[in-house]
Amino acid sequence: MDMACTCMHHWSNIRPPTVASAGLQPETSNSRVLVLGGTGRVGGSTAIALSKLSPDLHIIIAGRNRSVAELVLDVFCATFFNSITKTPNTLMYFREKGASMVTTLGKNAEFAEVDINDVRSLESALTDVDLVVHAAGPFQQTKNCAVLKAAIQTKTAYLDVCDDTSYALRAKSFMNAALAAKVPAITTGGNYPGVSNLMAAELVRVAKSENKGDPERLRFYYYTAGTGGAGLTILASTFLLLGEEVIAYNKGEKIKLRPFSGMVNVDFGKGIGKKDVYLLNLPEVTSAHKVLGVPTVSARFGTAPFVWNWTMDAMTRFLPSEVLRDRSKVQEMVRLFDPAVRAMDGYVGQRVSIRVDLECSGGRQTVGVFSHKRLSISVGNSAAAFALAILEGSTQPGVWFPEEPEGIAVEARELLFQRAAQGTINFVMHKYKLTHIYA
Repeated sequence: MDMACTCMHHWSNIRPPTVASAGLQPETSNSRVLVLGGTGRVGGSTAIALSKLSPDLHIIIAGRNRSVAELVLDVFCATFFNSITKTPNTLMYFREKGASMVTTLGKNAEFAEVDINDVRSLESALTDVDLVVHAAGPFQQTKNCAVLKAAIQTKTAYLDVCDDTSYALRAKSFMNAALAAKVPAITTGGNYPGVSNLMAAELVRVAKSENKGDPERLRFYYYTAGTGGAGLTILASTFLLLGEEVIAYNKGEKIKLRPFSGMVNVDFGKGIGKKDVYLLNLPEVTSAHKVLGVPTVSARFGTAPFVWNWTMDAMTRFLPSEVLRDRSKVQEMVRLFDPAVRAMDGYVGQRVSIRVDLECSGGRQTVGVFSHKRLSISVGNSAAAFALAILEGSTQPGVWFPEEPEGIAVEARELLFQRAAQGTINFVMHKYKLTHIYA
């Protein structure tokens, strides 16, 4: 069993705030937020979460096609505010509920056609915008940071939900430009990475404050049932990651490992249970090693049903890595897998779970767990929580990872967690680890 940490200021069970208490302060509540990729699952979910947490925000849904945007917004409105329980004539219900929510959002929401590959289109869209949220993935094999560059040029605060190491490090290279322009920016500010980074930062901070050993080993474990309801972009991102060697750290040494290898069985606790997870190349490994100073760091991911894990393992063994790094070829594979993935998503559900383990010298081991019934909603809540923190001034000028205190101030972390935890089935921090992880 797990035993909660007894220090009162070290939260164990996180209680999400009411919508009213989670909203922005009056002076920033009418800010203008542009959501790039707003016609996709992640961007759409982020927009809906923002509108729920802070109803006075003016939200601009950005995409390439107005009709697609309206359809996605309808579906997301219905999905976000309806339970998972199926009802008769579900499609009709979604349309009616979506239309109702669009009407409700009314004056505080609009659509803009934006091409993120066109500098003029980007800079025009960023005019008079307080914050841009970049959710137009996948980020893998993207050769530039055009949105961040445009945000700096127009002096617009920036957030992305990037899950790619190369892209995140490229974004960090704009640090001096962001500092000079006095633009606050966060990269990898979603669910995982994002909330997971902050969980790691808090585990490390508390361990150091209690002087019970030096942090020695940090392990990120992730589970998502199917695609988590987050759409084809998530599937494409995962396939592209299978083409990348895994970067991990062992006692301070950078090592490279085969993707989707090193399987371990991990207990994600309430609502999830034990799941197999595999090594994957994720940016929080590098950022946590460098920012938090933990010498041994790795990240693993697994899905359901188990046949998808087997399939991805086979892809890394038998497909050339060049194929898995080719965005066009991966998109073709995604379209091929799409019918089966959609069918299986309906069977396995959309649950998502994050588990972060910290081991310190002297044997101290602490754990954080964050689980939700639907990834598509959870990632929106998480990105929205980061967006609100930036608007409230918690982020200093520069380009930051979530775990850097200049990115999210230490005193702002608890409120961010509370906002991100809306609808979670399990969110605990600073639990002493007494259970065994089966290797």
